[in-house]
Amino acid sequence: MESPERLLFAIPKKGRLNQATLDLLSGSDIKFHRHNRLDIALVQNFPIKLIFLPAADIPTFVYQGRVHLGITGWDQVQEHDAVLPKAARTKWEDVLDLEFGRCKLQVQVPEDGGIHEPKDLIGKRVATSFTNLASAYFEEIEGREGQEDLTNVHGTKQHEFRTSTEIITISGSVETSCALGLSEGIVDLVESGETMRAAGLKPIHTVVQSTAILIRNKSKAFSPAHAELADLVTSRIEGVVNAKRFVLCQYNIARSLLQEASEITPGRRAPTINALESAPDWVAVSSMVKKDEIATKMDLLTKLGAQDILVLNIVNTRISKKI
Repeated sequence: MESPERLLFAIPKKGRLNQATLDLLSGSDIKFHRHNRLDIALVQNFPIKLIFLPAADIPTFVYQGRVHLGITGWDQVQEHDAVLPKAARTKWEDVLDLEFGRCKLQVQVPEDGGIHEPKDLIGKRVATSFTNLASAYFEEIEGREGQEDLTNVHGTKQHEFRTSTEIITISGSVETSCALGLSEGIVDLVESGETMRAAGLKPIHTVVQSTAILIRNKSKAFSPAHAELADLVTSRIEGVVNAKRFVLCQYNIARSLLQEASEITPGRRAPTINALESAPDWVAVSSMVKKDEIATKMDLLTKLGAQDILVLNIVNTRISKKI
């Protein structure tokens, strides 16, 4: 697969998505060595250049067509898009949900502050590092409409927010803002919620549900080689993601009970059935089962009369869409 230039793939350089992304690339057999924490690494087994960027900047690079592919959070894509005119929010191709980095962008307020719903914050101060999403949210609940299609100094069309709520931009430790008197509420990412509870805060609304995603720009002019390589990378990554969702369940069952067993473990298309030479009235069954359902499936199989039930992890897959 020859190409005069390498495919550019943006990767989160640090933060909550970094290690999971590196593990995903390793599972996809995308081999590279990042020298001395440099922000560029050449993939050894494909013509790909990895660009390590802040997750918040990756949507901009993909949107502008400066890189071909990127991994970032859906929250960051929404933050980027919130300032764009609605007609300009169509360049994204959300290639794949990577099913890690799950979190919520929430409106949080002090437990004992007397604020119980988002409209109680209208006209007050709200601290956030997600300025665009927070502004868009309060513009919406205030029933206002910002001005579309303004042109900034770079000639890019953008949306100008109009809200009476004061949105205060800070870059970190947003949860301390209320206790220190900077704001009456915050809009911030929440994973377990422990940090917010420790700060005496409670959620009153979820603005965005987020997870890590693989994105590309629809209008990016891919060369045929780059398009083929992007599809291959996507397929490999999807295989790793799917492998984490499924396990392989194997068991022996009396042939007379096979129909009922197949209803418990139908597999993707159908279970794989093999005869047992030493027990002609029995068969061996293999079937893919969702990992979060396997314990219940094993209980049902045991109750039915299945024996020698084994559950095997799947390292990688190539599976078709649901039949």
